[in-house]
Amino acid sequence: MFAPLKSWRRWHRKGNTTQKRHAVASAVAATGLPALVMARGHRIDEVPELPLVVNSDVEKFAKTKQAIKLLTDLGVKEELDHVTNSKKLRRGVGKIRNRRYTMRRGPLIVFDNDEGLTKAFRNIPGVDMCNVERLNLLQLAPGGNFGRLVVYTEGAFKKLNHVFGTYKGPSTQKKNYRLPRPLLQNPDLARLINSEEVQAVVRPALEGPSKKSQKKNNLTNKSVRARLLPGINTKKKFLKLKQTEGTTQFAEVTKAQKKLKEESKKRRAASKAFYNNMMGAYEAKPKAEEQEDEE
Repeated sequence: MFAPLKSWRRWHRKGNTTQKRHAVASAVAATGLPALVMARGHRIDEVPELPLVVNSDVEKFAKTKQAIKLLTDLGVKEELDHVTNSKKLRRGVGKIRNRRYTMRRGPLIVFDNDEGLTKAFRNIPGVDMCNVERLNLLQLAPGGNFGRLVVYTEGAFKKLNHVFGTYKGPSTQKKNYRLPRPLLQNPDLARLINSEEVQAVVRPALEGPSKKSQKKNNLTNKSVRARLLPGINTKKKFLKLKQTEGTTQFAEVTKAQKKLKEESKKRRAASKAFYNNMMGAYEAKPKAEEQEDEE
C-alpha cells in the first residue's frame, strides 16, 4: 500500500472490555495446566507442581544470584538454558530497526509488592515481571498461545480472587466483572448421549435406506464378465497370446507354463504319497493294538 503510515489509517480496533478480561482470566487458568504449558514449549520436567507458587519473601530479593538460585531450586534451570541458547539473529530488515535478535520467552514472575524483585530478575534472559493487578495478555499468552510458565508469589496468588473474583462473587477490582461460567458442566457429550437415562427416553435408531450397488457393464468390465463367464478372461489372454505364436514372447510363456505344470504335478504326487503313508500308519495302528489285546 502506498504511504501506509498515515494518521487517519485505522490501525487498531477497540474490543469489548469484558471479552478482554475473559481472555486474561483464561490465560491465567491455562498456567496451571501442565499439558498446555508443555505444549507451548516450556521445559518443566523438574518443576514440582503447577501452578508454581513461592513464598512472598521472594519480593525482597535484590540480587540476581538470589533470583537464579531460586529458579534453579524450582527446577527451571533447563528452561533458562533453553531460552539462552535460543538467541538468534533476526532475518530481514528488522536487524536495522532496533530488533536485531530473537529469543524465546522464559518464565513470568507475577508479584504483589515490588520490594527489589524487579532489579533481581530483570537481567535474566527470557524472564519477565508483572504485577498481579496489571496482568498483561501479551505476557501471559505471547503470540496468542496461552500456557506460559508463570511463577506466582504467595501474595499475588491470593490476590487473584480479588482481581478476577470467584464463582461465588464478582471482582472487587474490576467493576461488574464475573468469571465466565461454562455452558456445560459435563462437556463429555458422548457419555451423556450413551447414558442409560437418555437412551431410555429416545427413539430407537432408524435404519437407513438400503444401499444400491452400482450397475456395471459386463461387456466392458472384466470382473463382472468373469463372474458371469468363469474363465473368459483366461481364454482371452490365451487367444491374444496365440496370435504371437512363433515369437520369443510366446516361447517364454509356453516354457513357463510347462514348468508350472510340472511343478504342480510333483506337488500333487508328493501330497498323494504323504496321504498314503499317513493312511497306512493309521490303519496299522489299530492292528497292533488288537495284537496286544490278544496277548
